[in-house]
Amino acid sequence: MTGLEQTYRYARPSALTQDGAQADLLLSTSGGRTASGSALHPRFFDGFLEHPIEAAAALLTVAKVARTRFYVPPGMLAAILRAADPVVTSNGDRLRFESLSACCGVYARADLLPGSLAAPPLDTGTTNVDFNPPMRAALAQLSANDPLHLRVGEDVQVTTFHGSIIEEKVPLPARWLKGFAEVQAIAATMVPAFEVSAMEARRFVQSLPTAQAPRGSTMYAAPAGRGIRLTGRQGPQAVPLAAPDRLRALEPLLRYATALRAYAPSGSAGAQASAWELDLADARFTLTVSPEASRGFSGEGGLLRDLVDEASGDDADLVAALLAFEPRIDVERLSREGALPPDRILRALNRLASAGRVGYDLADAAYFHRELPYDPAVLEELHPRLRDARTLAEAGAVQRDPVDENLFLVESAGSTYLVRRSPTGESCTCPWYAKYRGDRGPCKHVLAVTLSMTATG
Repeated sequence: MTGLEQTYRYARPSALTQDGAQADLLLSTSGGRTASGSALHPRFFDGFLEHPIEAAAALLTVAKVARTRFYVPPGMLAAILRAADPVVTSNGDRLRFESLSACCGVYARADLLPGSLAAPPLDTGTTNVDFNPPMRAALAQLSANDPLHLRVGEDVQVTTFHGSIIEEKVPLPARWLKGFAEVQAIAATMVPAFEVSAMEARRFVQSLPTAQAPRGSTMYAAPAGRGIRLTGRQGPQAVPLAAPDRLRALEPLLRYATALRAYAPSGSAGAQASAWELDLADARFTLTVSPEASRGFSGEGGLLRDLVDEASGDDADLVAALLAFEPRIDVERLSREGALPPDRILRALNRLASAGRVGYDLADAAYFHRELPYDPAVLEELHPRLRDARTLAEAGAVQRDPVDENLFLVESAGSTYLVRRSPTGESCTCPWYAKYRGDRGPCKHVLAVTLSMTATG
């Protein structure tokens, strides 16, 4: 599978209009989910924003990330692609806008928190929103003194002209869909590393190089006094930061920021993803960058261990039925209501992340419920390693060593690979394991062993 064609159906284009000193921003919605089920044109919000100029900058930055290719492979001409439209989720007290870059290596999210909204959202759910060029251009010209009235969706029965629907078809590569889902599981492994003031954040981001660093070189961002410095050596509190020029996507927001926090996977070493969170007025903006410019989030494989656990599939079905678009998923509540221990709830949430059904909020250190407006069946099939592992297991390609019960022989493509299980993890003699040493999830042979062991009890 190489991808799918996403069709956006909008009643009319999004638009920013001026009525005297007031600006009115309509974000047209496409199909998605609400608390009551599927909807063609969900309505999530109708009210004023308390910090309009900051919110406008955050929305424009989300849209820009979606249109940007931060890495262009050698020999490939940079192309202007029709980007996937940003996703918006209403969690009942806040609005979250998300996007993923065309190269799959940068994820952006703007969270308009309760203090940003002068009225509560009308409904909960997730949908795509139209960010067309004329609307973006008008939003960029918004005056700091202009009140901004925001509508996310509208009453289509009233406003659709002649019953027409605007359709836009966009090819979405499989790796883009997979990366959008998988970045949430990566975020769930991250912990706070350090925080600096807005002034120091501006100094750091504006000092970053404008050109891509050499491929394969890993830099680190580390606290230095009150600020941050780039270094080639890992140290205490240092955060991996390959291709640091990608953080320049934060520049339009720096004038409104009050602080910058850095996050990295716990115990991270070498090439790892990192997340950068700006505090704004009653809002947050998060930029998550992949371990390397050429390495998108789609190939990380962080969810495969949970996907191969068939019990977690049943648990995920149960947990999904208990979710209600809450802004913070309470694991203890789900544990009580689902009669499952917390560790099984977390594995189920990881599985739901792979299907785009939950996101992860670093500031809250908690998952939130959202349903990506793409075909769930397609999202769940975007793991070729897992597909190949099932084929191997079903073909009887896995044999346990008669002497060493922790050693397994896996016949694959005319070769025999040795998989060894131990209390600290698994290893394999295949080229994939030799190259990545488990840093990008288990290989198909390790997964095949796990599946075979599960099947035999």
